[in-house]
Amino acid sequence: MNFFKMEGLGNDFILTHEISAGTVQSVVKKAVMLCDRRKGIGADGIIFVLPSRKADFKMRIFNSDGSEAEMCGNGIRCFAKYVKMMELSSVPGIVIETQAGDIRTQIIDDDHVRVTMGPPVLDAPGIPVALSQGRVIMYNLDVGDKTFKINAVSMGNPHAVIYTDELSDELVHTYGKEIENHPFFPRKTNVEFIKCISDHQISMRVWERGCGETQACGTGACAAVVAGIINKLHQNEVTVHLPGGELEVQWSGRETDPVYMTGPAAFIYKGIIDLSL
Repeated sequence: MNFFKMEGLGNDFILTHEISAGTVQSVVKKAVMLCDRRKGIGADGIIFVLPSRKADFKMRIFNSDGSEAEMCGNGIRCFAKYVKMMELSSVPGIVIETQAGDIRTQIIDDDHVRVTMGPPVLDAPGIPVALSQGRVIMYNLDVGDKTFKINAVSMGNPHAVIYTDELSDELVHTYGKEIENHPFFPRKTNVEFIKCISDHQISMRVWERGCGETQACGTGACAAVVAGIINKLHQNEVTVHLPGGELEVQWSGRETDPVYMTGPAAFIYKGIIDLSL
């Protein structure tokens, strides 16, 4: 299999368009090996570039543990750049079919992609969480010996946004994992720990569902900005500072309006791997 290794703010992926839709699952069985950083290529996930009947292309993305994700903000920027680099499309803007819906991307320059992420999902069943109705805003969730005030948002995949004065390893590595697997989230969840810096800046660390801590999470950054706007903690245009770099996120505050995310996507190297090994 020929592949590209790409990254968006340190969130790294294996991308290929050489695998047909019918044989994706046979490759996914090797996801843990392929994503292993000592015995494989090493990545947070694998992205398959596939044909679509209703959009320009279809994206399927699998985490490093082999589980499938509905969408990935950093991954979809890498997807758009891959399509351009491989000359699979000649237009700067493409629509990508995902399990979270059709996502529009726009190549801004050689290094940056703007993504129309779609409206956030704020109703409890749509996220989903273990409530029958309403929003989940500053909701008390007991996790081990602590109670966290969580804000649940879906950007096509579930997120739990938590505000804190300090972004500590204990929060991310101990409680992040526990919250990911908490029964309140029937399909598990990504967990974002947020420190507000100013009206236009926040810092974030993320524990990603199926991956553990990653350098960045695009959908998580969007969910964090949505939660911050709802809680009136900052303005509508925000720079999100992550360990891997920065994302620019905008949202009007109207539930029916899309969230916009702009950030980098970078090619690392290309290679070939023998899947029979």
